[in-house]
This record gives sequence, C-alpha cells and structure tokens, in this order.
Amino acid sequence: MQKVQNHFPPDFLWGGAIAANQAEGAYLEDGKGLDISCGFAHGIKHEYDAVIDPNKYYPTHEAIDFYHRYKEDLALMEEMHFKAFRTSINWSRIYPNGDDEEPNEAGLKYYDSLFDEMRKRGMEPVVTLSHYETPTHLVEKYGSWRSRELIRFFLRYCETVFTRYKGKVNYWLTFNELNNMRRMPGGAGGIFFN
Repeated sequence: MQKVQNHFPPDFLWGGAIAANQAEGAYLEDGKGLDISCGFAHGIKHEYDAVIDPNKYYPTHEAIDFYHRYKEDLALMEEMHFKAFRTSINWSRIYPNGDDEEPNEAGLKYYDSLFDEMRKRGMEPVVTLSHYETPTHLVEKYGSWRSRELIRFFLRYCETVFTRYKGKVNYWLTFNELNNMRRMPGGAGGIFFN
C-alpha cells in the first residue's frame, strides 16, 4: 500500500490568481486604451455599452485598484506563503489600440515593476496573455477575432511581452477560458452581435 502524501512537494506552485481587468482599475491611466471589459456596467454577462455612459458605474474602471496597491497586496500574499501568482497582462495597457506600431512604455514599466515585486517576494509569475482584455479598437475596426488581422496584432503583442519579460516570467498562458468565445462571445473575444 502506498503511503498517503500529507504535504505538497517542494516545487508545488501554491498561490492565487486575478485577471487584470478584474483587479487593476486605473481606467485609461498612463496611456492605457479601452479594452472590451471596460463597457460592461453590470458585469461581463450583461449588456455591453459601446459608448461609456458617465452616469453608470463600471466595476473594471476602479476594481480593487491593484494597479496602485499591488505592493501591499503582494505583501499580504507573501504572508500566506504564496509561491506563485497568476495574473494577466492587459493588452490595451501595452498597445492601447491593439494595432499601434509602438508599445506604451508606461504600461510595460508597470508590469516590469509588478513582476519584480513578485520575484522579490518569492513568487513565480504565471501570466495569461488574454483574459477578456482585447482592445476595443480591434473590435470596432476589425470585427475582433473574426478578422485574421488580429493574429498579426496579437503576435506583435506576444513578441513584445515575451522579449520584455524574458527571465522574469517563465510560465505563460494564452487565452483564459477559450471555450467562452462561444458561450460569451462579447466578453471572451469582443465579438458583439447587434
């Protein structure tokens, strides 16, 4: 009979997870563009506003303000002995429109600082490239993932972050819950049917 294991192996990545759109806030701060999560006033499963209504509350615009509070939040995670932390990079923080020629340096610096802080606190970054954060401009101009043009823009974004964070991020995930592209096409991929 095999002995029951009563502990995690030393290389087990114990940790937690967030998504940039659910936690960062900092709506349009430091050059960030609009992403598809910005237009859901009542959550991602509800009606989408193509134009932001100043009289409505959009949860992602402020969220938990992780953008400004990540150091104190990571300190709490360190107290819980997290060895890993999964987050996403908001594509529109790196390429505000998605099809920009050059990345937004302020957005790149934010993630540099975030990943440095995680490593300083002994956490392995686990990063999702697309977690319901397709830039709105790509939806409006190209029809989102119905256009093959998005592949080129997504590759540019991926190459940018892979190069920038080489040595800081070892674990990459492509799309969060890709099955939701069919179940919730507006939130998962920015494909809106009128």
